Amino acid sequence: MSKVFTVGVFDLYHFGHVRLFKRAKELALKNDPDGKLIVAVQDGDSILKYKPGAKIVYSTEVRKEMVDSCKYVDNVLVYYDVDKDIQNVDFDVFIVGGDQNHAGFQRAMQWAREHGKEVVQLSRTGGISSSQLRTQDVKESVGKK
Repeated sequence: MSKVFTVGVFDLYHFGHVRLFKRAKELALKNDPDGKLIVAVQDGDSILKYKPGAKIVYSTEVRKEMVDSCKYVDNVLVYYDVDKDIQNVDFDVFIVGGDQNHAGFQRAMQWAREHGKEVVQLSRTGGISSSQLRTQDVKESVGKK
């Protein structure tokens, strides 16, 4: 079974997140009709550990529930430190975004490769991001295709 794994905060859940999950699930199903998508939501206290000034809208449990409601997601976990927690997840492919490049992600990607896992970087969905939503600077073209 092909298992694809990705992580994120997913605080202001939006269309870009859904697109990420859809693309990740398509990768899981590409060579295996039983492929699964596992998503880990970052724990709220852990977010504040790395970004002390972060304004978190939803609790960890609410963010888990929002992510779990997406039809592409098969399993939702909570993570604290990506480079440590990745070692406890059974997966074949690790999906990262272009903005997920801090030292913890570098160590997580290195661990994945060293343990025979594929690492795939997916680009962001244009015109939408949680940062833009916080400032309400979202392009009108999102979703109009």
